[in-house]
Amino acid sequence: MTTVALTFDDGPYPETTPGLLAALDGVRATFFLWGEHAAAHPGLVRDIAAAGHEIGNHSWTHPRLTGLDAGARDQEVRRTQDLLAELTGTRPVLFRPPYGDTDAAVASTIAAHGLTEVLWSVDTRDWDGAAADEIVAAAAAAEPGGVVLMHEGRPATLAAVPRILAGLAARGLRPGPVRG
Repeated sequence: MTTVALTFDDGPYPETTPGLLAALDGVRATFFLWGEHAAAHPGLVRDIAAAGHEIGNHSWTHPRLTGLDAGARDQEVRRTQDLLAELTGTRPVLFRPPYGDTDAAVASTIAAHGLTEVLWSVDTRDWDGAAADEIVAAAAAAEPGGVVLMHEGRPATLAAVPRILAGLAARGLRPGPVRG
């Protein structure tokens, strides 16, 4: 069975993360965590890790990294790496730049931290207010080996996840995390 990676950005959020973890029960995914949110909700970070999900770095303040100088870029990555390692006991190996905004300087910064950049092949546009039906339809376009972009803090995403899982299974695809 071929895998489609399910990824969730920007969390954790107390309003949606527990429901998302429940919806994913038995299914592993990758959560790219926003450092400030992780610092505000350390218990949720531990819950994500305890459920067996892959945790990736999504920067500390969610800036456009290409607009920062080298020191500021490094600080965004380092602070989040340190916090996530402290909370989970494991240093992340995956990084998703906010907005997918990347260039050679961003690549150099994340490489210096031993991180692999992960973008996506399917954007569900949940960040733009897509309804659950639209999110499900977008995810249905995922090809074997694809990476689906979703966001934790969106109730429509939470509503879409069980249907996405059912749709992947119906196509003989297995949801899973990104492999670092």
